[in-house]
Amino acid sequence: MNIPLDAPWIQTLRLVLEVAATVAFALSGVMAAARKRLDAVGVCVAAFVAAFGGGTLRDLLLDQRPFFWIRHTEFVWGILALCIGAMLFMRQRHFEPTERAMLLPDAIGLGLFAAVGVDIATAVGMPPIIGVMMGVITGVFGGVLRDVLCNEVPQAFSDHRPYALCAFAGGWADVALRHLQAPDWAPLVACVVLTAGLRGLAVWRNWELPAWRV
Repeated sequence: MNIPLDAPWIQTLRLVLEVAATVAFALSGVMAAARKRLDAVGVCVAAFVAAFGGGTLRDLLLDQRPFFWIRHTEFVWGILALCIGAMLFMRQRHFEPTERAMLLPDAIGLGLFAAVGVDIATAVGMPPIIGVMMGVITGVFGGVLRDVLCNEVPQAFSDHRPYALCAFAGGWADVALRHLQAPDWAPLVACVVLTAGLRGLAVWRNWELPAWRV
C-alpha cells in the first residue's frame, strides 16, 4: 500500500523539488533580464516572477492559502541573495548570457515545477486531467511572465520546439505511475526526468511543432 501523499517524507521531497525548481527558474529570469540590459531592480523582479509565477497561479486555482512562497519566506530571501550573487558574478566575469545559456535552467525548472504541480493537485484530490493541467501551469506560467516582462513573445508560445507539451507528457507519466501504485517517489522522479529530458532532446535535435498559419 502506498504511503499517503501527505506523509512527512513526501512533503520533504516535494519541498526539495520546489526549492530546486525555484532556483532554476530564478536563474533563467536573471539571465533573461541581463540579456535585455535591465537594471538591478528589473533583474530581481524578473527572477521573482519567473520563480514564483507558476506556483502562485496554481495555488490561486486550487484555492491554496497562503501561497507557497509566503509559507516559506526563506524562498524570498534565497532568491534575493541569488540575484545579488548572480549580478556580481556576471559583472566581475563579464559574463554575457545567451539565449542558449537560458535553456538548461529553463528545462530543469520546467521538469521540477511540473512534478510539483501534479503532486500538489493530486494531494488535494483533483482528478488526473486537472493534476496534469496544474503541472503544465506550474511549469510554464513563470516563464511566460518572465518573457512578457522582458518584452518578448513568451518562449512557450513562440519556440516551435515542444515546451508545454513536454510538461503535459511528464504529467501523464506521473499519473500513470500513481495508478500503477509505483513506489511513492517514482511518479515525481519520472515527471521530472521525462519533462526535462524531452525538452532537452527537443532543443538538441531541433524537433519542431508545425506553425499555425491562416
